[in-house]
Amino acid sequence: MNPETRAPAIWLITDNKPGHKNQLKGLGNRLRVLTGASIHWVNATDYSVPLWRALLGAAPTIDSSLPAPALMIAAGSGTHRLLLALRRRRKAHTVVLMKPAFPLAWVDAAIIPAHDNVKASRKTLITEGVINAITPMAQLTTKPEALILAGGPSPHFDWDDDAVFAQITDLIDRYPEWRWTISDSRRTPEALTARLDELQGPKATFIHHENTHDTWLNHQLAASRAVWVTPDSVSMVCEAATSGVPTGLLDLPARGHSRVAKGVNRLAEQGWVCFRQDHDRVMGEDPERHARLWEADRAARWLINRFAYLPQRMNKESLH
Repeated sequence: MNPETRAPAIWLITDNKPGHKNQLKGLGNRLRVLTGASIHWVNATDYSVPLWRALLGAAPTIDSSLPAPALMIAAGSGTHRLLLALRRRRKAHTVVLMKPAFPLAWVDAAIIPAHDNVKASRKTLITEGVINAITPMAQLTTKPEALILAGGPSPHFDWDDDAVFAQITDLIDRYPEWRWTISDSRRTPEALTARLDELQGPKATFIHHENTHDTWLNHQLAASRAVWVTPDSVSMVCEAATSGVPTGLLDLPARGHSRVAKGVNRLAEQGWVCFRQDHDRVMGEDPERHARLWEADRAARWLINRFAYLPQRMNKESLH
């Protein structure tokens, strides 16, 4: 970037839901690294936006301490009214993450996962899975350390505590030379959490999700040679795949014609993750040859190419 060029300001409009915020964080981090942009969070719940403002593009009064944005990026339906109300700001462009309920013609760009069944176009980028804030590991550990992430009931898969527990214990029994770290999530049924806690021993550690922190997953993935996840959370699956750690999916029956379930299957078909029957591929794969999935970086570079005023900064980190 020309040192005389002022770095752009980017607003990340959030509804504070963890999954949506994680997508914004991942994309915002890459835009900051690649362009030198300053990142500013805007909480949509702080602003009351009636429908008429959204339809007319009539902006509410926004915090005056915020710099004028070059880009405004929103994730989550709770942010859409504010994004649309702000769309007529001078020299600012609007970006929506995930398929919105309003016409895509109302925003300047859209970044949408493939499972939402939207066609790519000049202003629409289709991603494999959802963007997240994980950065692929430059090098993976060779130690026999494995991570298991258990989710819980969802609209997309038929959840079964007994089946999930049986698959976890089967993996531990099949690979006794490995050290296992197991964690649950906010959606994990209490009964299963209790059973997972009972697996504590010389070869297994259980970490309750309430005892983790914002960077726990990053650190745990960095220390892992393999990771197994339940497929009910597409965010969790994509985070594991993005890390570059060989990733396996525990078996859960998909519900009906779930788009999310089809999206997870698509990741497996393209080789980013493996099904449980291919457990030997996950546990025995050469980590240095494992493919990397980094959609936050791809999306950031797409926005840079689309909007000429986002100059790419040529430094070592941006070229990683």
